[in-house]
Amino acid sequence: MDNIFVYCEIEDGHVAEVSLELLSKGRFLADRLKCRLEAVVLGNGLKGVEKQVFPFGADVIHIADDKRLTPYQTLPHASIVSGLFRQEKPCIGLFGATSVGRDLAPRIASALKCGLTADCTALEIGDHTESKTGKEYKDLLYQIRPAFGGNIIATIINPETRPQLATVREGVMKKEVYSDGHQGEVKLLDADKWLGDSDFIVNIIERHIEKRKVNIKNAGVIVAGGYGVGSKENFRLLYDLAGVLGGEVAGSRAAVDGGFIEHERQVGQTGVTVRPKLYIACGISGQIQHRAGMDQSAIIISINNDPEAPINQIADYTIIGDLTEIIPKMIKYYQKNTK
Repeated sequence: MDNIFVYCEIEDGHVAEVSLELLSKGRFLADRLKCRLEAVVLGNGLKGVEKQVFPFGADVIHIADDKRLTPYQTLPHASIVSGLFRQEKPCIGLFGATSVGRDLAPRIASALKCGLTADCTALEIGDHTESKTGKEYKDLLYQIRPAFGGNIIATIINPETRPQLATVREGVMKKEVYSDGHQGEVKLLDADKWLGDSDFIVNIIERHIEKRKVNIKNAGVIVAGGYGVGSKENFRLLYDLAGVLGGEVAGSRAAVDGGFIEHERQVGQTGVTVRPKLYIACGISGQIQHRAGMDQSAIIISINNDPEAPINQIADYTIIGDLTEIIPKMIKYYQKNTK
């Protein structure tokens, strides 16, 4: 009871990256609350899955291995997770803000009549005092996310009901191995305990999945452009620079809306969250919606003709000038110094 549970998604037999990120954050929160971190894995052919989970700090892994649980379907997964949560009574439940997590978590919240905060970008533990009654709440989950179109960062709490549920965006939590030798307890779940015929009223006849064409999330170097790049043709310069550096090209929402670059390369609140070793922001003003998706980059270089651009406030290095002149020079001198 009162432990932290992380729902782990399975992709092609492997635990999804976002789930490993949540386990890393969950371990930190569990240490703060002095409770256990528990993982929930549902699927088929899960033998040895605990070897992927335990290094990230889980103390317990609940496994339901049943051929009826693959591929993912809403009703059977919701029945098992809500049944398990009723039985174990966790204080916190975390899900990835993926298509699966966004589908599953609201059903769990509805079944358990508890609160849910979607698309969190940070999670912390803290206290709260109700201003009207003076009632104090200890060790609440601070569920932090952009709100009002990204114009503010809201901290949301769920003081009265349990569990405190949140979906968390991919990439915002740092994936860290807790200990390669960490071991925990494996608990095998009897799926039939919670499943019924009504959970399988949907029959999957045929299933097609389109693989991701672009993967900027795991890129070590990203060259990103904003509306200030000026045109789709000017974005060719960014591709040239990224090619030299061995990186990927990304864009802000304004660049996507302007037709300069495709949506799957969008970084920001409504795009992908990245944390590369090097992020070069070209012609990006740096509104909070964009910064929420890249401000954890190790090194940020801003190329902008506006000295007052908000992106310059978080950049490690700022180059003021015309990017159509600066980028060719960067390519030239980089190639010269690497010969």
